[in-house]
Amino acid sequence: MLTVIMFLPLIAVIICALLPKGAQGLAKWVALFIAALNMILAFFLAFTYRFGAGMQFETLREWIPQIGMNYHVGVDGLSLPLVVLTCVLTFLAVLASWNIEVKPKLYFAMLMLLSVGMIGVFTALDLILFYVFWELVLVPMYFLINQWGGERRQYAAIKFFLYTFFGSVFMLVAIIALYLATGTFDIIALQNAELPGFAAFGWQWWVFAAFFLGFAIKVPIWPFHTWLPDAHVEAPTAGSVLLAGILLKMGTYGFLRIALPILPEAFEWFQPILAVLAVISIVYGAAVAFAQTDVKKLVAYSSVSHMGFAMLGIASGTAIGFAAAMAVNISHALTTGMLFFLVGMIYERTHTRKIEKLGGVASQMPIYAAIFTFACFASMGLPLLSGFIGEFLSIVGAWEGFARFDMQWLVVVAAIGILLGGAYTLWLIQRMIFGDPTKAVEGQPDINLREIFVIAPLALAIISFGVYWAFLLNYIDPAARSLARLIGG
Repeated sequence: MLTVIMFLPLIAVIICALLPKGAQGLAKWVALFIAALNMILAFFLAFTYRFGAGMQFETLREWIPQIGMNYHVGVDGLSLPLVVLTCVLTFLAVLASWNIEVKPKLYFAMLMLLSVGMIGVFTALDLILFYVFWELVLVPMYFLINQWGGERRQYAAIKFFLYTFFGSVFMLVAIIALYLATGTFDIIALQNAELPGFAAFGWQWWVFAAFFLGFAIKVPIWPFHTWLPDAHVEAPTAGSVLLAGILLKMGTYGFLRIALPILPEAFEWFQPILAVLAVISIVYGAAVAFAQTDVKKLVAYSSVSHMGFAMLGIASGTAIGFAAAMAVNISHALTTGMLFFLVGMIYERTHTRKIEKLGGVASQMPIYAAIFTFACFASMGLPLLSGFIGEFLSIVGAWEGFARFDMQWLVVVAAIGILLGGAYTLWLIQRMIFGDPTKAVEGQPDINLREIFVIAPLALAIISFGVYWAFLLNYIDPAARSLARLIGG
């Protein structure tokens, strides 16, 4: 089942590529059907998952036995929610791209190929397989930005590719070092292995540092974040949604799945550094968001701040912190994905993202204004919406975890980031939603039925997880506790 979910989108890639020129319009229907089928299969996987039973739906086959490389995939409470999230956002991204007219065959083929890579990263249990899918993601995202992005799309695409590829090179070096030390690429075996010969702390430090670069750039943590605003602003709407909703989570997932459990001693040394960088990301991202005049760039910098909370949870080294990181991952995907969809919708109407030119939306597009305000409140972390629980748990976990370093003052600084987040979000609502309508907004039609269908599942999930987070905690908590035990937490 897991292999089917992973590679089913390849069928859409092949069909889209083989469509004749006169039938390019069929590409979106092919992509929509395959994405919908994949989403249904992912939900089936989630409902048949046994809580607390560890790694499930595993497949292990020899790939290159001479060097111990295997096709090994499976999911647990850390990866399954991200697999389901990937399938849902891919389906909604296809639906939101319904009006794409430039090279639709290539566009929808790239979306489906991106889906293969993202699911592969979250299910791979072999380091080389993980690396193959990690690199695969770069190619379709590069083309999505380069071919369907904004005015500076070529610059943004190259910057995105070079930054992430730079980090990937160091990650490959770390993978090779682990293989030389242990003779295996199997992630589960490495988590439980005593690293012979090369287990000296200094060796672990360098390997962890190499993984850190690869994952930190993808999150992204300050100061490796500079590629993100450019990529977000220039990417098409679906690209921005998948970039924020899924690709950034690959970085935090890499820390949770590989770096921490395999190299726990090195993590203990890096823990204070991760904590400081996480807090800087929280405050810096929120502060810079204040200065933005482009609504899409404002949401992009808010992602730097929000992902800082995920890293704060990881840096805590506690089960609560790991659960918090997953909570932030899922909530950020829902809320920021929703905001990027909404920004794309108003851009299609007004052809501008300048906040000063988008005032008075409520008087012309009342339904859109209400939904946009709801998404902003969710992004702020308002109680009973999904954003609250992640920030709350990350602060609780950090307070507990940082006590051993006498660095609990960092938690207070992180809380300032929450206040800043509320401030710039409310200011955005005031400038965009209220007041007299600007020339660009005046006379624009309100949100339509297809657009509501794109937004509604995200809004429903935001409310559901905000009110009843225990549903997702059933999946995440056992895996978070198991990870905490692996690192001695």
